[in-house]
Amino acid sequence: MGWLGPEEWAAVALSAQVSFWAVAASLPLGVLTAHALARWSFPGRQLLNGLVHLPLILPPVVTGYLLLLTFGVRGPVGGLLAEMGVTVAFRWTGAALAAGVMAFPLMVRAIRLSIEAVDPRLEEAAGTLGASRFWVFLTVTLPLIAPGVVAGAILAFAKAMGEFGATITFVSNIPGETRTIPSAIYAFLQVPGGEGPAGRLVLVSVALAMAALLLSEFVGRRVAARAGGG
Repeated sequence: MGWLGPEEWAAVALSAQVSFWAVAASLPLGVLTAHALARWSFPGRQLLNGLVHLPLILPPVVTGYLLLLTFGVRGPVGGLLAEMGVTVAFRWTGAALAAGVMAFPLMVRAIRLSIEAVDPRLEEAAGTLGASRFWVFLTVTLPLIAPGVVAGAILAFAKAMGEFGATITFVSNIPGETRTIPSAIYAFLQVPGGEGPAGRLVLVSVALAMAALLLSEFVGRRVAARAGGG
């Protein structure tokens, strides 16, 4: 298997799978939430803003426990899903859910800043030509904020790759099912001789995080240049 062993490759592959679906499933909601916070005025706007950023403030274990209470088989949502034959607790889908929740604030913030950099007069001009609000967003706003959406998705993916506390609380640490890179590092450090595999996974994590940061910075500069007319 080359530089990484089978267990390490399995953790990397599962982390990529979990992170991809965490971002893909939450991105539409992230764009909608960011647009609502940036452009709309409505009762409860500050409450929504607080709820969006709550996972950044709460201990990850608390977030994972709340997910378990909500989406566990005895929880209000998890119980309904279980009746339909869908279980997310202690499954990789639950890991994706936990990672998505933890990464959501970073995604929304990046997209919101991008939306706020767009001149509202461009959207108003399109509206005066008879376009609906949805069509204005689709044809005017979305192309302009595309770099910000990409940057938000990249940051969310990196955050999801490194998520540990909420994930291990909600879905445990099951090899081949919920053992992502952080969980694998933790598991390797609990056994004699596990320092080598743990160290290799740490290097993988650092490389992925640095790549994500550099890429998001590059995209962020494009957003700033576009906002400044460059």
